[in-house]
Amino acid sequence: MFGFVTANLKELDKAQQQRYGAVYCGICRQIRAGAGQTARLNLSYDMTFLALLLMSLYEPEETGGKVACVLHPCRKRGWTDNQYIRYAADMNVALAYYNCLDDWHDDRSLAAKFMAGRLEEQLPAIAGRYSRQCRAIESCIRQLSDLEKAGCANPDEPAGCFGRLLGELLVYEEDLWSPTLREMGMALGRFIYLADAAVDYKKDLRQGKYNPYIAMGTGQNWPRWEDYLILAMGRCTEHFEKLPLVQDKQILDNILYSGVWTNFGRKRKEADEKT
Repeated sequence: MFGFVTANLKELDKAQQQRYGAVYCGICRQIRAGAGQTARLNLSYDMTFLALLLMSLYEPEETGGKVACVLHPCRKRGWTDNQYIRYAADMNVALAYYNCLDDWHDDRSLAAKFMAGRLEEQLPAIAGRYSRQCRAIESCIRQLSDLEKAGCANPDEPAGCFGRLLGELLVYEEDLWSPTLREMGMALGRFIYLADAAVDYKKDLRQGKYNPYIAMGTGQNWPRWEDYLILAMGRCTEHFEKLPLVQDKQILDNILYSGVWTNFGRKRKEADEKT
């Protein structure tokens, strides 16, 4: 379901691309340190946005360096580290665990069962640090599963559920900015869910899987779906602009005003070409 909230690299200069990559690599290093090499396969660039947003808002002290790794052995790559990098890594592991567990229960996917088993031992420590977020992930994924099994024909319900999940993830701690972050995350989560449903429409139709747009029974309707996405992203950026962001603001702007749409267009094209 993730994979939409990424940068449009063509519109970033070299320094911005390096910064973006260093945050991604920092999260990857923390996942490897906590959950092992295999867990890095679940890393999403969406978590880079989460880390950059919180880093820009709170401006923590950072450490960093350059290192080659198993995934990139030929050239050293920059990395950075701070508490929000580590937070994004923990949230990536928690999301991957509960998603794999849901896939195992619903589809009996052996690959999902294997991955959930690899991640499970990290959950008590992560839940101990971030109990609110982990409760939200577990609860919302269970609610989404129930809505899908019931064939819910109202896209607002599953999209809102995923929005509540992401809203809790954007809130690192309850403070002055938590209401704005929560509202922003709710809108962004709605965008992600509805965008994913749109690009997966034909695939889900072929495979007989749940999709809220299939359940609506109105057929493929890209103009209507794009209106939903524009509304959701408009609400997201409305709250985003209320935050006092300076550091990495240009990268964050790139992601929300260009990257999400570039990735949606690419995924839509790929989906159309497969049919």
